[in-house]
Amino acid sequence: MSIQLRFDATGVDWDEAAAIFEKAPLGTRHPKTLEQAFTRSSLVCFAWDGEILVAIGHALSDGILHSVIYDLCMLPEYQRQGLGSRMLEAILTRLNTPNCVLWSVPGKENFYARHDFRPMLTAMARFENPAKSAVQGYIKP
Repeated sequence: MSIQLRFDATGVDWDEAAAIFEKAPLGTRHPKTLEQAFTRSSLVCFAWDGEILVAIGHALSDGILHSVIYDLCMLPEYQRQGLGSRMLEAILTRLNTPNCVLWSVPGKENFYARHDFRPMLTAMARFENPAKSAVQGYIKP
């Protein structure tokens, strides 16, 4: 049983992708919204265990200087087995930009630090629901 990484959305069941998002747990995304976000991205990465979708991730990039990675998530039973590192490194290699920012779920910062990501001191964000984002630990209250 080997996990295959694919960099196109062919064969993705977006209901399954939304379920991965919830089980990871990264919250709730409507399948159609998730499909639109991924298909409009510069880069997508899906991990398949045979015919089973087990992990997803996507990124935006200008292709020269800057990239940002979003929604790198996987089913809990596939976590802590090296798949996240494998996906992250594959995404970074394909982005091939000197600067990359990513969104981390609060509590996962150490994972990204092992891949040379550092906390930013000047990043700013504008959220649809700032109070909710503060409660979730993404921004200061």
